[in-house]
Amino acid sequence: MNTRLTRTLASVTFVLAVLCGLAFVGKGVVHMADDGAVCVQTDFWRNASLADGLPVATGVDASSSAATLCQDGPSTAQRAADLGGELPWLLFGSLALLLFSRLLNAVLLQGPFTDAVSQRLSVLGWFVAVGTPLAGLVVGWSHSWLVASMAPIVGSEPTVSGPTVLILAGLAAVIMGKIMREGVRMREDLEGTI
Repeated sequence: MNTRLTRTLASVTFVLAVLCGLAFVGKGVVHMADDGAVCVQTDFWRNASLADGLPVATGVDASSSAATLCQDGPSTAQRAADLGGELPWLLFGSLALLLFSRLLNAVLLQGPFTDAVSQRLSVLGWFVAVGTPLAGLVVGWSHSWLVASMAPIVGSEPTVSGPTVLILAGLAAVIMGKIMREGVRMREDLEGTI
C-alpha cells in the first residue's frame, strides 16, 4: 500500500471538505444578505403565447422564451427557497468528503482490512445512498415551492434532482463494507485458531 499517496489523498479530501463547508456557509450568508432579485427557471410555459400574459403573481417578471420567473424584492422565504436549490449539494459534498477523509485516515492508522475501515466504508456508503435522494428532494421541493410562489395558478410538482447514480455507488460501498467486515472476522477467527 502506498502510504504517501493515501496520506496526500486524505489531506486533499479534508481540505476540499473544509472548502465546501466554507462555500456552504459563505453562500448562505451572502445570499440571504443580498437584496437583488430571485430568479427561477421553469418549463411549464416555454414558448407559450398567452393572450392575457403569463399567470404570475404581482411583482414577478416572466420571460416565456427563457422560461424564467424573476421576483424583484423577494420575501425571506423565497430567498431561502432559492438557496435550497444550491446549498444542499454543497453540504452533501462537504460531509461526503469529510467521511471519505476519515476513511482514509483509518486506513493509514490501522491498515486497509480492519473493522474500523469496514465500518467507515459502510457509513460513507449509507450517507451517499440516503443523502443523494434527500439532497435531491430538498432541491426539487425548494424549486417547486419557489415556482409556485411566483406563479401560483400553475405551480409545479416536486421532483428529485441530482446524480441519482450516486445511490448505486453508496449501496456498493455499503456492500463492500459488509464484505470487508466478514473478511476481518474470518481473519481474526483464523488467527485465533493458529
